[in-house]
Amino acid sequence: MSIHIEENLFSLETKNTLYQMMKDPYGQLLHLWYGKKTDQNMDYLINSNEINYTGVLYESQHDRSYSNDILPFELPVSGHGDFRISALSIELPEGSADLDLRIKEVIPKDHKEPLNGLPYSHDGKNEKAEAMDIVLEDHQAAIEVILHYSVFYETDVIARSVEVINHNEKAIRIRRIFPISLDFQEQKFDLIHFYGRHVMERQFEREPISHGIKNISSSRAMSSHQHNPALILASPNADELSGPCYGNLLMYSGSFAGLVEKDQIDQIRLLLGMNPDHFSWTLESNERFQSPEGLMSYSEDGFSTLSHNFHHVIEDHVMRGRFAKEAKPVLLNSWEAAYFTFDGLSILNLARETKELGADLLVLDDGWFGYRNNDYTSLGDWQVNEEKLQMPLEMLVRQVHQMGLKFGLWIEPEMVSEDSDLYRKHPEWAMVIPSRKPLVARSQLVLDMANPEVVNYLYDLFSKIIRDTHLDYIKWDFNRSPDPLYSSVLPANRQSEVSHRFVLGTYNLLERLTHEFPDVLFEGCAGGGGRFDAGMLYYTPQIWCSDDTDAHERTKIQYGTSFFYPIRSVGSHVSAIPNHQTRRKISLNDRKIAASPGTFGYELNPAELEWSEKRDIEKQIIEYKRRQPLIFDGNYYRLSNPFEDHAAAWMFVDKNQDKALVQGMFYRFISNYPGRKVVLAGLDPDKKYEVTYSSFPLSSHGRFEEENESAPAKAIFSGQALMTGGIRVQTSMNDDAGFELELESLN
Repeated sequence: MSIHIEENLFSLETKNTLYQMMKDPYGQLLHLWYGKKTDQNMDYLINSNEINYTGVLYESQHDRSYSNDILPFELPVSGHGDFRISALSIELPEGSADLDLRIKEVIPKDHKEPLNGLPYSHDGKNEKAEAMDIVLEDHQAAIEVILHYSVFYETDVIARSVEVINHNEKAIRIRRIFPISLDFQEQKFDLIHFYGRHVMERQFEREPISHGIKNISSSRAMSSHQHNPALILASPNADELSGPCYGNLLMYSGSFAGLVEKDQIDQIRLLLGMNPDHFSWTLESNERFQSPEGLMSYSEDGFSTLSHNFHHVIEDHVMRGRFAKEAKPVLLNSWEAAYFTFDGLSILNLARETKELGADLLVLDDGWFGYRNNDYTSLGDWQVNEEKLQMPLEMLVRQVHQMGLKFGLWIEPEMVSEDSDLYRKHPEWAMVIPSRKPLVARSQLVLDMANPEVVNYLYDLFSKIIRDTHLDYIKWDFNRSPDPLYSSVLPANRQSEVSHRFVLGTYNLLERLTHEFPDVLFEGCAGGGGRFDAGMLYYTPQIWCSDDTDAHERTKIQYGTSFFYPIRSVGSHVSAIPNHQTRRKISLNDRKIAASPGTFGYELNPAELEWSEKRDIEKQIIEYKRRQPLIFDGNYYRLSNPFEDHAAAWMFVDKNQDKALVQGMFYRFISNYPGRKVVLAGLDPDKKYEVTYSSFPLSSHGRFEEENESAPAKAIFSGQALMTGGIRVQTSMNDDAGFELELESLN
């Protein structure tokens, strides 16, 4: 059993952690402990000293040590004596926001219930979640708040969401709601978060938590390039393989906020949920509001274990359908090969080249619809431009299928061009404030996904395209943030709901299309990695990691991404050189290495390659397909911090610790330098491993087993030696030089 209810003590247990709450003498729900198992009621840690200038409950007014301003709450609310940041704020009918929540009942459940209209963690093939609801109520205000918990025992993950029910005869207004809330007393933490911009997403940043409030957020109605809805609290001494750390991940693709406060007595509160700056929600009498779900995990053994927990829970309990676990096709995307300049014949030629390389899927990117010969027009007019293709799309897809290739299309459903038939017919469907000139980005506007009529139109249109053409793949792009946030179907006093309703509309469209077409692989994209989050992974089991395909920059982007998101979800490709974003030139082999920790593919025109480069790509694809089970199903370890070490190194280890793949890139060549050392991780210390290094000789003092000049170098090491002393590697005499090692157990 993962859930234990003992009178006033409520405990959630996973394989390695304990999460504990209690009902205090006045019916409030306090948070006692989250961390390593203790076999102990942890209520003795509650601060019992009097703190001056803090309010106390009316019932406890003679006990001045019992103050809501210093108690650790499971759901801190606005008002009622707690002056710290709040996880829930509700404007009551009389205009105040003072909530007084007390426990009404605790309900264990034998199954987890779905969240209406939102992505959520679900039962997996080999593990079912145990669930529990804690019902809180403000009796005088006639409001119920339900905390929904579910426990994934084997993956050490706990999920929580918040539901508000209005039993008042009058409407109330939710002003903020955070499904993740953690209180810590007198602990020192570093905050790790992932900032960025377009073509530089999820950059790792670590900083000590100081007094005051830190805000990591997006107000862009998308999880954004600028920040990711993922936060880690880490002990100052925590690293990849040791030390306590807490991971927090929001399953939401819209505006979010992560807040961390260190108060006057060094207590720390972390909140992660919907951004309150652009959100409020009117709840009429007897209506409910459901928050997104948050995922929490604790590791005593550093960041690698924490990442494994999130990788496994997303693979087993977030992603759905056949593509959550199946092998992924190696694809070639037409964008950098052709941009807008193509016709059906050139795409068929590209398909032949793609097939000869050994790839599985050809993707026709932007430009196949309307009058789309540039990015100024035709978004929203999703009718095939047969004049440009010089053939029906169905015929093109059929001929590609006959070559033995799968076929995919790029779409951008939520967008509309001002120069489009759709906008001319339905200007009210765009998010434009009447009487104002619209804000334009990339020469496009945003469709009002809060309008069910728009969502229904898009569903009918795209379901017909997929059905008629027998597509195998959809790349779902989203290339600008919605602004202004305005919907013509909502009254003025509910425009603050548009941001969330926009996300709900997108989820509705995704749910309907992915449900109807379970054999179509949907890949998420938002100007690259602007909507890389667990909410999208519920619908799209892979996401384009970044529009920056430069191998050097990608290793940093993929480093940050790997802290929470599994490798099988990361869209990563080898692209043309000079790189189209940075103009950097990196060898084909080293570009392959950088793209290997992901779904793999190519962004280039094979017709422009030398014969030898084509043969190298053939070998790369064969090699990647052989390795893909290890890359997808093995445990992933970060072996360096590219923001500090001037090198990126990582490895995959299979579940039995029999096979491993080590890869990496040294960013700068240093002359007259005796090689580089990499310390490995995740191996069995008692096993012997044969190490194969196929590109350059190992510096291992003559223990190679070379059968001929072209044979790869091999050597034998103990797992203990490789994880303690490491291994020296040689690379080419270039900047951004990659390396690879394959390990196989001899035991």
